[in-house]
Parts: sequence; C-alpha cells; structure tokens
Amino acid sequence: MAEQYFARKPKSARRPGVFHVEARGHAFTFLTDAGVFSRGGLDRGSEILLEALDVGPSELILDLGCGYGVLGVVASRLSKGGHVILTDVNERAVALARKNLEANRVTNAEVRRGDLYESVSGMRFDHIVCNPPLRAGRPVVDRIIEEAPVHLLEGGRLWLVARTRQGAESLRNRMIQAFTSAVVVKRGSGYKVVCATKAAKETPSA
Repeated sequence: MAEQYFARKPKSARRPGVFHVEARGHAFTFLTDAGVFSRGGLDRGSEILLEALDVGPSELILDLGCGYGVLGVVASRLSKGGHVILTDVNERAVALARKNLEANRVTNAEVRRGDLYESVSGMRFDHIVCNPPLRAGRPVVDRIIEEAPVHLLEGGRLWLVARTRQGAESLRNRMIQAFTSAVVVKRGSGYKVVCATKAAKETPSA
C-alpha cells in the first residue's frame, strides 16, 4: 500500500536498495527499503525543494517527516556549523535515516522518532523543511502548517513542496492563514516550493 510510508510500523516485505545522487554540488549515497517514501530514488518534489532551500551557517534545521533522510542529510551539508534534527513516525524510515547519516559521514545531525512535532516539543528552529505526506490526509498536512510557527524562531521559515495539480495553491493559502504571507519560491516539473516566514515581534515604541 502506498500509504505505508507514513505508518508507524510498515508491514510490507523488505526490499533494501541503494542509490547515489548529486545535490547542491555534493555527492550522496542513500539506503532505502520498501515501506518508505520514494524508495527507488530522489523524487522530483524533494529535488526541487533542495534546489530552492536557502539556509545559512550555524542554523538549526528540522526535517519533518524525513523518510530515509534526503532533505536532512543535504541540509546538513548546506549549513556549516549548523545542526539538523530529522524526525519521522515510521520506524523503518528512522532506522534508514540513521544509517544514511553514517553512510554520508554526517556528524551535525540526529534522528528522532515521533509523530510530527512530538519529538521536538519545546524546540524552535531557523528552518522547517518538509515534503508533506498529502496522502495522509488534510488534517495531517494542516497540523504541519498550523503548528509550525510555534516551532520557529522569529524570522524562521517553513519550506513545503507540492504538485500544482495536488493542491499546491491551496497549501499556500493555508500557509498564509498561519503566517500572514507565503511565497512560491520555485516551480518546475509540475511542482511548487512554498516558503513562509515567521514575522519578528514588533518592538514597543518608547
């Protein structure tokens, strides 16, 4: 079943795989398996999201719903001196993500298992990056958006990607409701990358 990638314990038979890919000028190796999203290789949505992702040095980044860890692993290379936390509810994905940190010699990241923001309760990030599980249903995607501001620092950004035909504009409108504004920062191959920034609090005038 396609929806197994967001199940806690996938029941599909194991089909271990590996692929190599270049992203943002770096070469990566990823171990995959059945029961996780896009086991056959880097999906186009994540690829476009990574092309658009703009992170700086020494930033704290959350890869939400990390799968086998593509976004988090690449982000760890883009933020020198930063730290990345990868989370997923799928125990098979979590195990793979940990192996992929090792396979790519990533030392500035960690993997936690939990449902959405459960395992990072009380933490705030410079960036939240997510290829949202649209097949999990609107309530799940709405939670990703609505709870994001609480987990972002002032000026922090939420980065999402979706197919234009699968409601990317609806996604952007929901981000506007949560953040006041949201911008399409990249589009291609039928996808849109949408970014929303948490506004800084206004300083009271003297």
